[in-house]
Amino acid sequence: LCYLTSFKAVYGAACNFNRVVIKQNEFVCNHLEIFEQFEIFINVKMHCCKVNPRLLARFVPFIRRSQGSLSSPIASENIVETLVPPNFSEPAVVEEKSENPDVKYPPILDLSRTARKRRERAEWHDKIKYLGTVEEKIFELNMPRYYGWKVCKIEEGTIPYDPLPFAQYVTKTHMVNEPGLPDYYDSLLAPETLDATVQQIKGQIEDAIVFEYTCRKRDYQFKEDELEDKCFMDNVLAKDMSLQVNRILTTNLCQNYTHLLESQLDIGPRIEAFWVFGGFEVPIETIRGRSGQDFTKEFRDEPVNQKLQYYGTPILQLRHKLPLKEIVSIQESEDQSLEIPVETLDPRKQEYFHEHRHATIIPGFWPGDFGEFGLVSYHNRGYLATRPEQYSDDTDALKTQAIFGSFSWLYGQACYQGFSTFQDPTYPLLNQMIITNGQWWSFSTYQLNTTTMHVDAINENPRRNICWITEPLKLFDSIEDGKVQGLNEDVLKHLIKFYVNTPEVKKGVEMKPYLSEEEVIAGIEEPDRRKWLEEKYKHLASNRPRHRLPPEIYHWQKIYMLEHKTRPMDKKRDAWQFNPNVWKRRMDEHTPEYVPKFKRSHPKSKLEKWAPNFYPTIRKPIKSP
Repeated sequence: LCYLTSFKAVYGAACNFNRVVIKQNEFVCNHLEIFEQFEIFINVKMHCCKVNPRLLARFVPFIRRSQGSLSSPIASENIVETLVPPNFSEPAVVEEKSENPDVKYPPILDLSRTARKRRERAEWHDKIKYLGTVEEKIFELNMPRYYGWKVCKIEEGTIPYDPLPFAQYVTKTHMVNEPGLPDYYDSLLAPETLDATVQQIKGQIEDAIVFEYTCRKRDYQFKEDELEDKCFMDNVLAKDMSLQVNRILTTNLCQNYTHLLESQLDIGPRIEAFWVFGGFEVPIETIRGRSGQDFTKEFRDEPVNQKLQYYGTPILQLRHKLPLKEIVSIQESEDQSLEIPVETLDPRKQEYFHEHRHATIIPGFWPGDFGEFGLVSYHNRGYLATRPEQYSDDTDALKTQAIFGSFSWLYGQACYQGFSTFQDPTYPLLNQMIITNGQWWSFSTYQLNTTTMHVDAINENPRRNICWITEPLKLFDSIEDGKVQGLNEDVLKHLIKFYVNTPEVKKGVEMKPYLSEEEVIAGIEEPDRRKWLEEKYKHLASNRPRHRLPPEIYHWQKIYMLEHKTRPMDKKRDAWQFNPNVWKRRMDEHTPEYVPKFKRSHPKSKLEKWAPNFYPTIRKPIKSP
C-alpha cells in the first residue's frame, strides 16, 4: 500500500510537469527552482515511504535533462519544449509561443513606509481631482473623519501679537514692501476723468458722512452698553458707511461701466476656507504616539499635514460672472526673489487653538451661483479699538487681516471652479479689499496663484501669492456745523479705481478643467443621488454635531492613563478603552438608513431594508484630465 501511494504521488507530480512550457528566455530561474524542489520532494518520498529505487531511476534522468535544457541559453533559445514524462506519447497540453511577446511587468515601487504613505496620499489627491462636481470634491475632503478634522481655527477679528509672519507663511503670500497699489491701477482712468468723477461724487459722500455721524439716531436700535462700546460702534459705523459708499459709487458709475449692473451684492456673507498645510513642526502628540510603537520610532520627526480653517464675515461683497484681470502672470509668481518668512512653530504657540470641525469651503454663496468671481469686499476694523496699546502693531494686524480675508475668499472661488488644496489653479484670481471703520480706510489687492501647501508640495511648489496694501488713509478730519472738514480725495480716487476695474473673459483658458459637464450636484440626472448628495452636503456645511457624540476623555485620564500610563491596574470601563480611535472613524462607517416596510416595493424584501448611500465616486470623465 505504501509503495502504491508513493508511486501515485511521484508519478502524478511528474505528470503535472507536462503542462509546463518553457518559452524563450522567460521565467528560466523560476523553473530551475521548481525542478530542484521536485528532486528534493522525490528524495523525501524515497526516504520516508521506502519507494523502490528502480521506480525513481525512471524519473531522475528526466529531471536532469530538463535542468540541462533550462540552464543552457542556446538550447532554450527559440525552442518550445514540452516536458513529457516517460511512457506518454504526447503532452496533455500544447502551447505555442508568440513570435514577439509584449511582456509588461509591474513597476518597481519603493516599499518603505515613507514612500507608501506618499503614494496613498497621491491616490487620494487624484480621486479628489477627478470627482466631477464641486460638492463631491468638498465632501471627499471630509470622508476620512466622521467627527471632523482637528483644525487650527483662524477667525477674522481675532489677531494675536506679531501675526504677519505666520499669516504670510501659512498662505504662502509675499507682501510687497512699498505701501500702495500696483501701477496697473494708474492706467485704468485718465487723470482728467478721475478728477471729474471725484467732483461728481464728492458732495454725495459728504452728505452720507454727515447723516451717519450726526443725524442718524441709534438709541432705538442698540442697548446703552452697546452704544458705549468703542469696538461695537466702529463696526456699526463701518457697515453703514460702506453701504452708503457702495450705493453712491454704483449709481454714479454704472452708466459708463456696465459690469456694475451685472454684479451681485452680498451683505454679511459667510466666508469659510479649509486648506492643508505641511510646513509646521511635528506636534508633540504625534511624536509621543509614534515613539510608543517600535515600527514608527524612526519616523517620529517625519512631517505631517495640519489643517487650517478660516472664519470671516465681511460687511459686504460684490461678485461678477467674470474674473478680474491678473496683475502678474503665473510664471512671474515663481520668482524666488519674492520672499516669504518661515514660521514653523506650532500654531498653538501663536495663540491659535485647535478644535474638531468639518471642512467647509464657502465664499459667501453656494455652488452654481451666477456670480462666481469677486470684485470688491468691505471689511471692518473695529477690533483695533480693543487691541492692547503695548502691541503697537496695528499696521501688521491690518496686513494680516487683508491676507487671510483675501486668500480665503479667493480660495473658495477657486474651489468652486474645480480646484482644491491639492490641485493648483491654472490661472490667477484677483481680489480688491477695503478695510474701514468709517473714518480710516485701507485698500488692498491680492492675487491668488497657488493653493497647494501640503507636505508633499510645500518645498516643491515655486509659486507665491502676492499682496499689495496701502497705508491707512483718513477720509475726513471732523464734522463742524453739519459740514465735513478735511475730506481726503485720495480715498475717493482709490474707491473709484476699484469700481472701474472691469472683469474680462480669459481667452484660451479652460475655466473649469477639473469638473465634469454636471459641475454641481444640481446637474446630476439621477434624482435619488442628487437629493441624497444635496441633503448630506448642506448638513455637512452646517457643522452640526453628530447625534452620537464621541466618548469623553477626562483630564485625569488623559494625564495618568494615556500620556504617562501610571494606572495599569484600573479596570477598563470607558468606551475609548475598548474601541479603536473614534477620531479616525471614516464618514461612511455607519449603518445605512433603515427603510420602513410600507415604503418598500416588496415589504418582506431584505434587499430593500437599507437605503442606498451615494458617497463621492468617480463616474464621468472631467473636461481635461
